[in-house]
Amino acid sequence: MAAKGDGPAIGIDLGTTYSCVGVWQHDRVEIIANDQGNRTTPSYVAFTDSERLIGDAAKNQVAMNPINTVFDAKRLIGRRFTDSTVQSDIKLWPFKVVAGPGDKPMINVQYKGEEKQFAAEEISSMVLIKMREIAEAFLGSTVKNAVVTVPAYFNDSQRQATKDAGVIAGINVLRIINEPTAAAIAYGLDKKASSVGEKNVLIFDLGGGTFDVSLLTIEEGIFEVKATAGDTHLGGEDFDNRMVNHFVQEFKRKNKKDISGNPRALRRLRTSCERAKRTLSSTAQTTIEIDSLFEGIDFYSTITRARFEEMNMDLFRKCMEPVEKCLRDAKMDKSTVHDVVLVGGSTRIPKVQQLLQDFFNGKELCKSINPDEAVAYGAAVQAAILSGEGNEKVQDLLLLDVTPLSLGLETAGGVMTVLIPRNTTIPRSRSALTSMPMVS
Repeated sequence: MAAKGDGPAIGIDLGTTYSCVGVWQHDRVEIIANDQGNRTTPSYVAFTDSERLIGDAAKNQVAMNPINTVFDAKRLIGRRFTDSTVQSDIKLWPFKVVAGPGDKPMINVQYKGEEKQFAAEEISSMVLIKMREIAEAFLGSTVKNAVVTVPAYFNDSQRQATKDAGVIAGINVLRIINEPTAAAIAYGLDKKASSVGEKNVLIFDLGGGTFDVSLLTIEEGIFEVKATAGDTHLGGEDFDNRMVNHFVQEFKRKNKKDISGNPRALRRLRTSCERAKRTLSSTAQTTIEIDSLFEGIDFYSTITRARFEEMNMDLFRKCMEPVEKCLRDAKMDKSTVHDVVLVGGSTRIPKVQQLLQDFFNGKELCKSINPDEAVAYGAAVQAAILSGEGNEKVQDLLLLDVTPLSLGLETAGGVMTVLIPRNTTIPRSRSALTSMPMVS
């Protein structure tokens, strides 16, 4: 718990690609801009011969220093090196990842002329330090306490590793809360004046690297999660990857040269693809123009929204499966959902919105909350409550969340005996008598 004299507690959305920080001040949440004036900060850390850069400064120099600029730490955190998703990610990253003790993935970089190794939680701790510094510059005082968010579908080791990142950063993590639940707080406070009675709300949270769907009932400041589902490895970056591959093949066809072994060329292409993807959310076609991409060859191409949708259609459709699973687990019919709320930058993609709207039989989607800031907003509200800073508007707010995965014991024969089924409201204790094999 936070002591009263500890100064304000902040809310941090520690994202795969971008992070965001907020604080409760003057009876409202303030989302804080960084020194570049941006309200979200890239989750990037770069190492050079002379310094360490975090955020915009790191992302801005990535093309010049691709092998020592680390991003996507959230896709590694709490996972094993031999995990199949880690192995497929390694093939796409320009920085080097090796197996450390206990099958822990370690990131290798050159820093100040020496080879250094960092765990994912150390990289994440550097991003957390940056977010705290952004808050401190705004508040003019030191910050000790924070609420940090994680994907609802994170497992225990991923949650624990995120807490460890907070410890390494010297932050007292008051609580780890689930991203869609945090976003639901932002939605709930936004709608508070106009809403009467119980509401069933589906939060569809598609970010840079993770995807969550949570179904909640909200009534009189009580936020009760009924079910949650998702994919801890699906997001905007996966859509970028498809476009990068498409253009690598096109460059090969046009120029008979393969750029896939050149980290700098790939990085410049990726940056252009990310920009093109964003542009295609508001226009039907865009161009990619990169001077001297590889061996002095300029690359110029166009891509249509239809082509982008086609190359990602299987991934977009995959986003609908957790929605169905969530409704099934909650034993709720889709016609009883009052609001479908979009969270995360990737929900700006028109095709994603269309598939979701079609699933809910043409229902209008709720776009009233800022998809980039809603999670940090909810985290800041929770931080205010836990540190006793909030006013009566939020002090009576109650969160009832669920465990996303079934929990149990391994019994004889390597079988798991489920004690707490997935989507059980927590905290919850359950005991069971099991016969353990005798060890002589």
